[in-house]
Amino acid sequence: MSTAVASAPRSGQVLADLLPASRVRDAALVLGGAALTGLAAQISLPVPGSPVPVTGQTFAALLVGTALGAGRGFLSLAVYALVGMAGVPWFAGGGSGAAAPSFGYILGMLLAATVVGALARRGADRSVLRTAGAMLLGEAIIYAIGVPYLAFATGMSLTAAIAAGLTPFLIGDALKAALAMGVLPTAWKFLNR
Repeated sequence: MSTAVASAPRSGQVLADLLPASRVRDAALVLGGAALTGLAAQISLPVPGSPVPVTGQTFAALLVGTALGAGRGFLSLAVYALVGMAGVPWFAGGGSGAAAPSFGYILGMLLAATVVGALARRGADRSVLRTAGAMLLGEAIIYAIGVPYLAFATGMSLTAAIAAGLTPFLIGDALKAALAMGVLPTAWKFLNR
């Protein structure tokens, strides 16, 4: 197993691959990604009329998936979900457990981190437009799982769940995607120097 840092980023790599390879590195990245997501979930603002707050959690989950790749991104979000289900209060606003109406978004983040990680390995995080596409797809996956779960968990109609669990978040998610569009390609440009 090589422990050398790659001198120039190559196709098929994600940002985490530029660190010296080891099992310790991978474990630290997975745990660090889970912790980052848990910390970002504490940035939580209530949304009037919605049981789901605006958080930094979705941004962190997509960033973790993109930076770590599909496998480590999935494991990171799986650790985050399992530890939160076990009672650690690091879901949005200090919540925990699978009974929360917003737990479907966490399940969506697990899948989204995996998908954006796979796309990043194919270079989707290297340009502004490709990063935008990856982030928007990741957000769509989160909502595709989170909104129906919200409807199921609360007894809302799907229309009401869309109004409470999707519509109020679109502008914030566009801003998060814009932030990622600036950060990720810039990181690659810096590393390519």
